Amino acid sequence: MSQIRQTRLSFAPWADPRTRRLPGVVPVGMADWLEVDDAYAGQMALRDDLIARHPGRVLALDETARPAAEELFDLVLAHLPAGFTQGATIRRPDGLSVTPDRARPLETLGRLVQEDLCLMREGPQGHVLVGAVLCFPAGWTLTEKFGRAMMGIHRPVAKYTEDIGARVQRLMDGVQPGRPLMRGTAHHSNAALHNPRTEAMGHTPGGDLPFIRVERQVLLRLPVTRLVCFSIHTYVVAPEALSPEQAAALAEFPIRQAA
Repeated sequence: MSQIRQTRLSFAPWADPRTRRLPGVVPVGMADWLEVDDAYAGQMALRDDLIARHPGRVLALDETARPAAEELFDLVLAHLPAGFTQGATIRRPDGLSVTPDRARPLETLGRLVQEDLCLMREGPQGHVLVGAVLCFPAGWTLTEKFGRAMMGIHRPVAKYTEDIGARVQRLMDGVQPGRPLMRGTAHHSNAALHNPRTEAMGHTPGGDLPFIRVERQVLLRLPVTRLVCFSIHTYVVAPEALSPEQAAALAEFPIRQAA
Protein backbone atom coordinates (compact mmCIF):
# COMPACT_ATOMS: atom_id res chain seq x y z
CA MET A 1 0.00 0.00 0.00
CA SER A 2 1.43 3.36 -0.99
CA GLN A 3 2.39 5.68 1.86
CA ILE A 4 3.31 8.43 -0.64
CA ARG A 5 0.19 10.25 -1.73
CA GLN A 6 -0.87 13.59 -3.16
CA THR A 7 -3.33 15.71 -1.20
CA ARG A 8 -5.06 16.89 -4.37
CA LEU A 9 -5.50 15.55 -7.88
CA SER A 10 -4.60 17.93 -10.70
CA PHE A 11 -5.83 15.58 -13.44
CA ALA A 12 -8.87 13.28 -13.21
CA PRO A 13 -9.35 11.54 -16.56
CA TRP A 14 -12.91 10.43 -15.73
CA ALA A 15 -14.00 14.04 -15.20
CA ASP A 16 -13.29 15.16 -18.77
CA PRO A 17 -15.35 13.59 -21.60
CA ARG A 18 -12.32 13.85 -23.89
CA THR A 19 -10.16 11.63 -21.65
CA ARG A 20 -12.88 9.43 -20.17
CA ARG A 21 -12.73 6.74 -22.85
CA LEU A 22 -9.64 5.11 -24.34
CA PRO A 23 -7.49 6.28 -25.94
CA GLY A 24 -8.87 9.70 -24.89
CA VAL A 25 -6.19 12.22 -25.85
CA VAL A 26 -6.03 16.00 -25.62
CA PRO A 27 -3.26 18.37 -26.74
CA VAL A 28 -0.98 19.81 -24.07
CA GLY A 29 1.64 22.54 -24.29
CA MET A 30 5.33 21.88 -23.76
CA ALA A 31 5.20 24.11 -20.68
CA ASP A 32 2.67 21.70 -19.14
CA TRP A 33 4.49 18.48 -20.07
CA LEU A 34 6.24 17.98 -16.71
CA GLU A 35 4.69 18.63 -13.31
CA VAL A 36 5.86 19.10 -9.75
CA ASP A 37 3.13 18.29 -7.23
CA ASP A 38 2.89 18.07 -3.46
CA ALA A 39 4.19 14.48 -3.40
CA TYR A 40 7.45 15.50 -5.09
CA ALA A 41 9.71 15.02 -2.06
CA GLY A 42 8.29 11.61 -1.18
CA GLN A 43 8.26 10.31 -4.72
CA MET A 44 11.79 11.54 -5.42
CA ALA A 45 13.17 9.96 -2.27
CA LEU A 46 11.76 6.63 -3.46
CA ARG A 47 13.11 7.18 -6.97
CA ASP A 48 16.57 7.99 -5.61
CA ASP A 49 16.53 4.79 -3.56
CA LEU A 50 15.33 2.56 -6.42
CA ILE A 51 17.86 3.97 -8.88
CA ALA A 52 20.71 3.61 -6.37
CA ARG A 53 19.86 0.12 -5.06
CA HIS A 54 18.01 -1.54 -7.97
CA PRO A 55 19.15 0.06 -11.25
CA GLY A 56 18.55 -3.15 -13.18
CA ARG A 57 14.87 -3.06 -12.28
CA VAL A 58 14.17 0.57 -13.15
CA LEU A 59 16.64 1.54 -15.89
CA ALA A 60 17.10 0.12 -19.38
CA LEU A 61 18.56 1.48 -22.61
CA ASP A 62 19.22 -0.13 -25.96
CA GLU A 63 22.56 1.41 -26.95
CA THR A 64 21.22 2.12 -30.44
CA ALA A 65 18.72 4.45 -28.73
CA ARG A 66 21.37 6.40 -26.80
CA PRO A 67 21.15 9.44 -29.15
CA ALA A 68 17.43 9.64 -28.35
CA ALA A 69 18.09 9.33 -24.61
CA GLU A 70 20.61 12.18 -24.84
CA GLU A 71 18.13 14.26 -26.84
CA LEU A 72 15.49 13.59 -24.19
CA PHE A 73 17.99 14.62 -21.51
CA ASP A 74 18.48 17.99 -23.21
CA LEU A 75 14.75 18.46 -23.75
CA VAL A 76 13.80 17.75 -20.15
CA LEU A 77 16.47 20.10 -18.80
CA ALA A 78 15.15 22.81 -21.11
CA HIS A 79 11.59 22.30 -19.80
CA LEU A 80 12.02 21.71 -16.08
CA PRO A 81 9.08 23.23 -14.19
CA ALA A 82 9.38 26.08 -11.73
CA GLY A 83 11.27 25.22 -8.57
CA PHE A 84 14.51 23.95 -10.11
CA THR A 85 17.77 25.92 -10.06
CA GLN A 86 20.22 24.94 -12.78
CA GLY A 87 24.00 25.32 -12.71
CA ALA A 88 26.90 22.91 -12.35
CA THR A 89 24.40 20.96 -10.28
CA ILE A 90 20.61 21.11 -10.43
CA ARG A 91 18.85 21.97 -7.20
CA ARG A 92 15.53 20.17 -7.00
CA PRO A 93 12.34 21.60 -5.47
CA ASP A 94 12.94 19.42 -2.38
CA GLY A 95 16.31 21.11 -1.82
CA LEU A 96 18.53 18.20 -2.92
CA SER A 97 21.04 18.64 -5.74
CA VAL A 98 21.75 16.35 -8.69
CA THR A 99 24.81 16.54 -10.93
CA PRO A 100 23.58 16.37 -14.54
CA ASP A 101 25.37 13.58 -16.43
CA ARG A 102 24.57 13.35 -20.14
CA ALA A 103 26.46 10.05 -20.27
CA ARG A 104 23.79 8.66 -17.91
CA PRO A 105 20.76 10.42 -19.35
CA LEU A 106 17.91 8.29 -18.05
CA GLU A 107 19.42 7.85 -14.60
CA THR A 108 19.86 11.61 -14.27
CA LEU A 109 16.34 12.38 -15.46
CA GLY A 110 14.90 9.77 -13.14
CA ARG A 111 16.41 11.68 -10.21
CA LEU A 112 15.04 15.04 -11.37
CA VAL A 113 11.43 14.58 -12.42
CA GLN A 114 8.51 12.61 -11.02
CA GLU A 115 7.63 11.30 -14.45
CA ASP A 116 8.68 7.86 -15.62
CA LEU A 117 10.08 8.21 -19.14
CA CYS A 118 9.84 5.55 -21.84
CA LEU A 119 11.45 5.79 -25.28
CA MET A 120 9.51 4.18 -28.11
CA ARG A 121 11.01 3.54 -31.56
CA GLU A 122 8.97 2.72 -34.64
CA GLY A 123 9.34 -0.85 -35.88
CA PRO A 124 7.56 -3.34 -38.15
CA GLN A 125 5.21 -4.42 -35.33
CA GLY A 126 4.63 -0.90 -34.02
CA HIS A 127 6.56 1.26 -31.59
CA VAL A 128 9.01 -0.73 -29.46
CA LEU A 129 10.24 0.09 -25.94
CA VAL A 130 13.98 0.78 -26.32
CA GLY A 131 14.77 2.89 -23.25
CA ALA A 132 13.18 3.77 -19.93
CA VAL A 133 13.48 4.97 -16.40
CA LEU A 134 10.48 3.27 -14.80
CA CYS A 135 10.24 3.57 -11.02
CA PHE A 136 6.45 3.41 -10.60
CA PRO A 137 5.13 0.58 -12.79
CA ALA A 138 1.44 -0.14 -12.25
CA GLY A 139 1.59 -3.92 -12.35
CA TRP A 140 4.30 -4.63 -14.93
CA THR A 141 8.06 -5.03 -15.08
CA LEU A 142 10.57 -3.24 -17.26
CA THR A 143 12.72 -6.33 -17.69
CA GLU A 144 9.76 -8.34 -19.05
CA LYS A 145 8.39 -5.63 -21.35
CA PHE A 146 11.66 -4.15 -22.65
CA GLY A 147 12.05 -4.64 -26.40
CA ARG A 148 8.33 -5.29 -26.96
CA ALA A 149 5.91 -3.35 -29.12
CA MET A 150 2.85 -1.66 -27.58
CA MET A 151 0.50 -4.65 -27.85
CA GLY A 152 3.09 -6.87 -26.19
CA ILE A 153 3.70 -4.33 -23.45
CA HIS A 154 -0.01 -4.19 -22.59
CA ARG A 155 -0.55 -7.95 -22.62
CA PRO A 156 -2.57 -9.23 -20.76
CA VAL A 157 -4.60 -6.01 -20.11
CA ALA A 158 -8.15 -6.94 -21.17
CA LYS A 159 -9.22 -3.38 -22.02
CA TYR A 160 -6.24 -2.94 -24.36
CA THR A 161 -7.91 -4.57 -27.36
CA GLU A 162 -6.58 -4.78 -30.92
CA ASP A 163 -8.82 -1.82 -31.78
CA ILE A 164 -7.49 0.31 -28.91
CA GLY A 165 -3.95 -0.77 -29.79
CA ALA A 166 -4.41 0.33 -33.40
CA ARG A 167 -5.78 3.70 -32.30
CA VAL A 168 -2.88 4.27 -29.91
CA GLN A 169 -0.45 3.27 -32.65
CA ARG A 170 -1.98 5.89 -34.96
CA LEU A 171 -1.51 8.49 -32.22
CA MET A 172 2.14 7.54 -31.83
CA ASP A 173 2.62 7.67 -35.59
CA GLY A 174 0.99 11.09 -35.81
CA VAL A 175 2.33 13.00 -32.78
CA GLN A 176 4.49 15.91 -33.92
CA PRO A 177 7.46 17.68 -32.25
CA GLY A 178 6.39 20.50 -29.98
CA ARG A 179 2.78 19.30 -29.93
CA PRO A 180 2.47 16.66 -27.19
CA LEU A 181 -0.68 14.64 -26.58
CA MET A 182 -1.98 13.78 -23.12
CA ARG A 183 -4.16 10.89 -21.97
CA GLY A 184 -4.88 9.25 -18.65
CA THR A 185 -5.80 6.06 -16.82
CA ALA A 186 -7.34 5.58 -13.38
CA HIS A 187 -8.21 2.69 -11.10
CA HIS A 188 -8.90 1.87 -7.46
CA SER A 189 -5.80 0.42 -5.82
CA ASN A 190 -4.15 -0.85 -2.66
CA ALA A 191 -0.75 -1.35 -4.30
CA ALA A 192 2.57 0.28 -3.53
CA LEU A 193 3.74 3.11 -5.76
CA HIS A 194 6.52 0.82 -7.02
CA ASN A 195 4.37 -2.14 -8.06
CA PRO A 196 6.22 -4.44 -10.46
CA ARG A 197 4.29 -7.58 -11.39
CA THR A 198 5.08 -10.19 -14.01
CA GLU A 199 2.45 -11.43 -16.43
CA ALA A 200 2.44 -14.78 -14.63
CA MET A 201 1.53 -13.06 -11.34
CA GLY A 202 -1.68 -11.64 -12.83
CA HIS A 203 -3.55 -8.53 -11.75
CA THR A 204 -6.49 -9.74 -9.65
CA PRO A 205 -7.18 -7.19 -6.90
CA GLY A 206 -7.52 -8.42 -3.37
CA GLY A 207 -8.78 -6.83 -0.17
CA ASP A 208 -9.83 -3.24 0.28
CA LEU A 209 -8.88 -0.76 -2.44
CA PRO A 210 -8.81 2.51 -0.50
CA PHE A 211 -6.95 4.73 -2.95
CA ILE A 212 -7.25 6.01 -6.49
CA ARG A 213 -4.23 5.67 -8.74
CA VAL A 214 -4.06 7.93 -11.79
CA GLU A 215 -1.49 8.06 -14.57
CA ARG A 216 -1.10 11.27 -16.56
CA GLN A 217 0.51 10.02 -19.75
CA VAL A 218 2.06 12.28 -22.39
CA LEU A 219 3.22 11.33 -25.89
CA LEU A 220 5.98 13.58 -27.19
CA ARG A 221 7.96 13.34 -30.43
CA LEU A 222 11.69 14.04 -30.20
CA PRO A 223 12.44 16.43 -33.09
CA VAL A 224 15.89 15.10 -34.09
CA THR A 225 15.90 11.32 -33.53
CA ARG A 226 12.11 11.17 -34.08
CA LEU A 227 11.55 8.62 -31.31
CA VAL A 228 8.48 9.04 -29.13
CA CYS A 229 8.80 9.72 -25.42
CA PHE A 230 5.95 8.26 -23.36
CA SER A 231 5.99 9.99 -19.98
CA ILE A 232 3.94 8.86 -16.98
CA HIS A 233 3.17 11.03 -13.95
CA THR A 234 1.64 8.90 -11.20
CA TYR A 235 -0.78 10.14 -8.56
CA VAL A 236 -2.13 8.16 -5.62
CA VAL A 237 -4.90 9.88 -3.66
CA ALA A 238 -7.50 9.05 -1.07
CA PRO A 239 -11.10 9.64 -2.22
CA GLU A 240 -11.44 12.58 0.18
CA ALA A 241 -8.65 14.34 -1.73
CA LEU A 242 -10.91 14.69 -4.78
CA SER A 243 -12.58 18.00 -5.49
CA PRO A 244 -16.40 18.01 -5.30
CA GLU A 245 -16.52 18.08 -9.11
CA GLN A 246 -14.13 15.13 -9.41
CA ALA A 247 -16.06 13.14 -6.81
CA ALA A 248 -19.39 13.80 -8.53
CA ALA A 249 -17.96 12.75 -11.90
CA LEU A 250 -16.51 9.57 -10.34
CA ALA A 251 -19.92 8.63 -8.95
CA GLU A 252 -21.38 9.05 -12.45
CA PHE A 253 -18.52 7.42 -14.34
CA PRO A 254 -16.97 4.72 -12.08
CA ILE A 255 -13.41 3.57 -12.70
CA ARG A 256 -12.10 0.01 -12.64
CA GLN A 257 -10.85 -2.01 -9.70
CA ALA A 258 -7.20 -3.08 -9.75
CA ALA A 259 -4.51 -3.95 -7.24
